[in-house]
Amino acid sequence: MNPTMIQFFHWYSDGNSQLYNHIKDSATYLKELGISAVWFPPAYKSAGGGYSVGYDPYDLFDLGEFDQKGTTPTKYGNKEQYLTACKTLQESGISVIADIVLNHKAGGDELEKFHAVKVNPENRQENLSEPFEIESYTKFTFPGRGEKYSDFKWNFQCFSGVDYAEGQEEGIFQIINDHGDGWEEMIDTEKGNYDYLMYNDVDQRNHFVREELNNWGKWYHDQIHFDGVRLDAVKHQSPEFYQEWLHTLRANTGKNIFAVGEYWSPGELPLLEKYIEATEGSMSLFDSSLHHNFHEASLAGAEYDLRTIFDKTLTLSNPLLSVTLVDNHDTQPLQELEAPVEKWFKPLAYALILLRQDGYPCIFYPDLFGAHYTDQDKQGNDQEIFLDKVEKIEELLKARQLFAYGTQRDYFEDANCLGWIREGDEEHKGCAVVLSNKDAYQKPMEMGSQYSGQTFHDYLGWFEDKVTIDENGWGNFPVPAGNVSVWIPAD
Repeated sequence: MNPTMIQFFHWYSDGNSQLYNHIKDSATYLKELGISAVWFPPAYKSAGGGYSVGYDPYDLFDLGEFDQKGTTPTKYGNKEQYLTACKTLQESGISVIADIVLNHKAGGDELEKFHAVKVNPENRQENLSEPFEIESYTKFTFPGRGEKYSDFKWNFQCFSGVDYAEGQEEGIFQIINDHGDGWEEMIDTEKGNYDYLMYNDVDQRNHFVREELNNWGKWYHDQIHFDGVRLDAVKHQSPEFYQEWLHTLRANTGKNIFAVGEYWSPGELPLLEKYIEATEGSMSLFDSSLHHNFHEASLAGAEYDLRTIFDKTLTLSNPLLSVTLVDNHDTQPLQELEAPVEKWFKPLAYALILLRQDGYPCIFYPDLFGAHYTDQDKQGNDQEIFLDKVEKIEELLKARQLFAYGTQRDYFEDANCLGWIREGDEEHKGCAVVLSNKDAYQKPMEMGSQYSGQTFHDYLGWFEDKVTIDENGWGNFPVPAGNVSVWIPAD
């Protein structure tokens, strides 16, 4: 079976404790489509309480169990619903991918006074002040949970920076603590040093912090027995920390936990490669460069040279550690990193990640289920967004499970029409895939002599006519203008 993941949420997923039940009720449907793993949103209590998407984590040990931040359940449901959804998927043979957010904490319980330096937001290596005393919400005591599961209390020594100080104008304040001079060392020099992202930045040089996060990883696994982790904002965390954390997690659980990191640097492949090298291949990364190419191709239309679609991508340079995607919660319309792939191009993009041999594809919830939401654009105007289910997405997913096997031969000689074949293997018939960003085409491709005399039909249903494979194993496979066709043996 070809592995396929789904991100089963988006930035505007329904609240009111609906999501976990929706995931549980969708298990059979996902299994039928060949989905082998479900990426859940962050499941712990966040500063935004019942309204939080989950990327402002407050208490990692509260999976919707304690009355904190104005609610017991999270936006997605309570702990019991969460455990039930995970168990239902796993009993259906579907892996659970947990979203891990260890870069920052938000919603501290008490103010603390400490010394800090104000830095330039565009160059965090440039100090804008001498050290001075500030007051910020860096003390986390979790009064709603008490000391159940952990008695660790967070204070300013656990953080390297904050973006809030009582009585001060907005800014970034580098904390002077006992665990390291300046920011933690990062792969990239963006903004001088991009250790600081938001809220209270966790200082992972602090031995007690690392010990707590290692213990929490084991505890979290023991709750839901996750099979993999999606690591948030790894761009802003030292590679050494996650290398240690993953090693400890795998040792503690006795499982080869799958891990994919979010290092979002569109079009900057060398940074992804550098991070993989620094973490010694201990995690995969999302191919943000391939997503960038999809976005650009969808905007450029027929002007885009499809032969370059995999240029400067992780999928080309390191396919075994590439997780491919068409969109996610950060790139969807009205989000900070908004760069959606246009509707017409999405079937082509999904064919490129689902029906080829390289990369581990992750599909996005709205592309399978659709989505509708309203939010403000960057000018402050309300915008209503309708995201339609991607045309033929179910057929493309099924084609991946039934036919995308065996030797792959590429026919990438035309700037506006790509084709490739999969020969199949001992258990599966193969397929021929053709896609166009311009006119209707016919692409001559060699399926192999084992298919001589056989007829192929269009699995997506665009053509009634069949293609007959000649005595040399070749066929002439059509595709509609600006679309994709998948041809499979008629028998």
